[in-house]
Amino acid sequence: MDTSRSALESSDLDKLNEKDKFELRQFLANEQQRSQIQSQTHALTKICWKKCVTGSIRNSKLDKGEEGCLVNCVDRFLDVNFLTMKHLNNMRSG
Repeated sequence: MDTSRSALESSDLDKLNEKDKFELRQFLANEQQRSQIQSQTHALTKICWKKCVTGSIRNSKLDKGEEGCLVNCVDRFLDVNFLTMKHLNNMRSG
């Protein structure tokens, strides 16, 4: 990023009141979280697609085996994420 642009942005931020600064920080945190969710969804799609859709796609629908595999893959991924978050929260509080 151009340093003159960074200085301009920094000086613009200094002009904001505390409420606006808080709202901006909240907005940026939400956007970062949205980006992380999109990245995780992309990774999940790539992993499960590679694992479950092994043949050529002949029409617009998955066959029953592929569909079941994808559902199971997503469920396991969500289970692991939930358990990981629970474990990290327990470590943090315990």
